[in-house]
Amino acid sequence: MTKNPARTGLETDADAIPVRPGEEMDWAALITYLGTRLDDFPASLQISQFAGGHANLTYLLSARDREWVVRRPPLGPLPKNAHDMAREHQVLSRLHATYDRAPRVYLLCEDPSVIGAPFLVAERRRGTVLRREWPENFRRLDGLERRIALALIDALADLHLVDPEAIGLGDLGRPQGFAARQVKGWGERWHAAKDKELPVFDVVHGELSRRVPDNPRVSVLHNDFKLDNCMVEDGVPDRVTAVFDWDMATLGDPLIDLGTFLNYWPSEDGSFSWDKMPPMVREPYPGRAELIAHYAQRTGFDVGDMNWYEAFALWKTGVVVQQIYIRYARGQTNDQRFATYGDYAEPLFEAARGLLAR
Repeated sequence: MTKNPARTGLETDADAIPVRPGEEMDWAALITYLGTRLDDFPASLQISQFAGGHANLTYLLSARDREWVVRRPPLGPLPKNAHDMAREHQVLSRLHATYDRAPRVYLLCEDPSVIGAPFLVAERRRGTVLRREWPENFRRLDGLERRIALALIDALADLHLVDPEAIGLGDLGRPQGFAARQVKGWGERWHAAKDKELPVFDVVHGELSRRVPDNPRVSVLHNDFKLDNCMVEDGVPDRVTAVFDWDMATLGDPLIDLGTFLNYWPSEDGSFSWDKMPPMVREPYPGRAELIAHYAQRTGFDVGDMNWYEAFALWKTGVVVQQIYIRYARGQTNDQRFATYGDYAEPLFEAARGLLAR
């Protein structure tokens, strides 16, 4: 029998909370399904929800010393090709053996009749996911911001150096013309999610389309690489031990990933960035130029025209936050974190325009 998720006994787990109202699943159906497909799966367990994340719903199932992570798409209508559990399963099942920061995946269920949507089951990694404030056991460390920054770049560079063909992911995406398709596709997503006209969106869209770089390098892309999608060992900031949220992974220009990461980095020179996740600053963060140089040294890649990649990431994030907001505005989620997200798209678009003007 499943225990009451509001009384999970996991209150000491910093990442786990009681399941949010409205985001409950048919737990009995889930447990029955997993019991027929996973060895020695228990009939009685505890269920909680991971507090982080802004889209996919991620749950923790635990029984004594065993744990499983269940991920499914968010509630409500979804953009085409978004929140793709089959893609995430495909990537993790092939990437894990070569790139040890990728969690092991156990199962994919594409039958929506079980809990209302496709879902996957993966291993639970233990460590620290860094968010708005440094945990106490990190605050005493010297050079913390720089150490974490370089560890993140190392993790991204190591991913981009994986040969997709060698691990059976050569068919993951269509790398030719990837950047141009991204610009076109995110333009279409904006028009599906907008609740008002923002002329700056079209200005940036046009400029990005006109100046798409022609980078021949093809890598496995995470497509949402940032601080809170990564985990480090408790109290040890020098190596990322896990990377999460692979449902948008594909093949394409690796500098798209680097631009995404820089978009989430703290702002410089008064410019706007989506720095919602980096913790409160104790020491100066390494600047973008240092991070780009470290990535180039680690990979050997040409990092020219990073202004385009950073501008694209800002513009794309403006679309993403609008998509999140419109789900809240339409009543598809009650998560109050998203009530003000509609205010962020325009400054992100303006920041992108500023980068393209340099």
